[in-house]
Amino acid sequence: MQRFKACLAFAAVAAVVTFSGLAHADETGRWVTASGNLEVEIAPCGGALCGTVVKVLANRSMMASTGQPMQPADDKPALGMQVLTDLQPVAGGKWQGRIYNRENGQTYDCLLSLAGPDQLTVHAYQGTPATGRTQVWQRAAGAVQ
Repeated sequence: MQRFKACLAFAAVAAVVTFSGLAHADETGRWVTASGNLEVEIAPCGGALCGTVVKVLANRSMMASTGQPMQPADDKPALGMQVLTDLQPVAGGKWQGRIYNRENGQTYDCLLSLAGPDQLTVHAYQGTPATGRTQVWQRAAGAVQ
């Protein structure tokens, strides 16, 4: 029985160590989108990282410079929506996955990387990363790394 408990404890520690290698604490946490509309929590989900809307802060269009209200492409509520999916670590400290744009209803490939301890670069693209659009998200006030 002691041997079984020791093996079980070792397996639990090994799982934590393995998983912590996947999910860098720096990328996880709460982030405010570049538009200031949403607070997104990036956290482990399955064998990847995902980003879920945990707070709606505003409803400004990302495309109009006049600050007009955003018109979502579908009627799904933003709160609880998973906007980042299947983020996997890739070379250079980046994460590659998918991002959903509520304004046009499209899902894009994306690359995430830290630009600093409180800044996350989010690059959405179709086809090749050489194209697309880059935003910088800010760590939410009071969020713990």
